[in-house]
Amino acid sequence: MLCVTTWVKFKGKKLVYLDLSTPLELIGRSREFQRIVEVLAIDGDLLIAGVPGSGRRTLVCAAAKEVNAVVMEIDCIRATDGERFVQLLAETIGQNFNNRQIQTWVKTDTSEYFVFENEAGSKLKLLRGLNQKQLWQAFEFLLKLPQQLAEDDDKRGVLILYAFPHIRSWDRSGLWEATFRREIKVQTRISYVLIATIAETNNHAEESDYPLEVLELAPLEKDIIAVWARGILHTQGLTFDPRSKALQLFLEAIQGNIGDAMALIRRLQGIHRPNSLITEQAVQEAIDGLLKDLSMTFESLLMLLPPNQVHLLESLACNPTEKPQSREYIQKHGLSRGGSLQGALMGLQHKGLIYSAEQRYQLALPLLALWLRQRLG
Repeated sequence: MLCVTTWVKFKGKKLVYLDLSTPLELIGRSREFQRIVEVLAIDGDLLIAGVPGSGRRTLVCAAAKEVNAVVMEIDCIRATDGERFVQLLAETIGQNFNNRQIQTWVKTDTSEYFVFENEAGSKLKLLRGLNQKQLWQAFEFLLKLPQQLAEDDDKRGVLILYAFPHIRSWDRSGLWEATFRREIKVQTRISYVLIATIAETNNHAEESDYPLEVLELAPLEKDIIAVWARGILHTQGLTFDPRSKALQLFLEAIQGNIGDAMALIRRLQGIHRPNSLITEQAVQEAIDGLLKDLSMTFESLLMLLPPNQVHLLESLACNPTEKPQSREYIQKHGLSRGGSLQGALMGLQHKGLIYSAEQRYQLALPLLALWLRQRLG
């Protein structure tokens, strides 16, 4: 365990003692973890930017637990329009707070918009067939509900929204986003955390009215991953063979991605090793087996991408560069110039497949990079 303690001022009135004890898997993000806890404790709001496997959800959920907050989660990819967004919000509220209080709220205030089903799992559901005016009224009522429930239970709440920028595909005027953020901002017991692949919020006017603290999760350093991996394996009676390059091969394969590291460790735990030593051969065997298992997934992913993004992804995997826009790189790999290339870069970043310029456009999924290099020979 890594223990960090701090005092923070809550609402400018009193000091709250925070015991930031965090399990081993959070050690590589201890600074970010501490900051998230501090922000949530003072009713702040956050944008966590990072690729899949960087530990975004783990950090936020662990931090919410530290401040004794109820966690509500929405995958905004599933929110295809305003009605679906309201339904997803209703479901996560209904699943995480007291049923009796929600039933009372529906019965006394919102029975023309919602119904609460207490059978086969508690569900707060939006009524079908509402017109646009009724849908908007339902949304406004629902936004106020978490604060009421948190006050009644003397709790805090954290609303986590994954892939939040996706709602802008249908909320083109920004009305839904601005209303959501304005209402949550004034609530004293509810914070919201936006989870995205890149920090793009400065492109939107509402940021000046509802500022967010932004935390960007870069790939973890190799020495941090090494300490973490050794610790995990030691609990299983395993260790990297110090006479071989097993650890170096492991670190090169996962390139600071904690998600890929976990997958590879699980594979290593299933391989028989004499004397409980993990050899270089065992690591390579684990990598090869994992890539074979992931092959169909990666093939399907490429089929979903536009051809120019596939071409760029393959180029960056085989020939990493800080300057994919350079004339030399474009000519060498036959890439499109100008807006098409920039659009492909942004598209891959939004999908969490590559890092931004600050991280040298490195592929965000190291095992995908390995698979592409093998595939292209």
